[in-house]
Amino acid sequence: MKRVLYPGSFDPITKGHMNIIEEASYLFDEVIVGILENSMKKNKMFTLEERLEMIDELYKNSNNIIVISSTQSAVDVALEYECQAIVRGIRNICDYDYEITLQDINRELSNDKIKTVCLFAKKEYQHISSTLVKELLRLEKDPSNYIDPLIKEKIFLKRRKNNE
Repeated sequence: MKRVLYPGSFDPITKGHMNIIEEASYLFDEVIVGILENSMKKNKMFTLEERLEMIDELYKNSNNIIVISSTQSAVDVALEYECQAIVRGIRNICDYDYEITLQDINRELSNDKIKTVCLFAKKEYQHISSTLVKELLRLEKDPSNYIDPLIKEKIFLKRRKNNE
């Protein structure tokens, strides 16, 4: 069985992320979507638990997509779940440069057990990022083109709750 990890903070998950998950689920027997805590990102919209709940709901009917959360590093999660590789999405040349460095580090940390597989999102999703979605929301613009309706609903419920 070929099992891969698709790690990310997914705060919030976008249609671009979902496209990579679905592509990976077509190529591999099992995709572990690893919602990881990224200490570098300070502007958090959802807690780790909230992200897990939302993404789990998105993929509840998928046979080969498993959603987990962790505070460990991606390579440690990949090793723990006996993954053969880490899947990464690439949108542009900046992502590519970053991913080259990351894959070198992950190979070293895993004693060459974990490979990196890069997938490209469909053209219409290549410009989407969680940061873009957050900025649209800050500007009070509609993010519907970039996120699933379930995620949009959860965002607006959370904003309403925070404003009460």
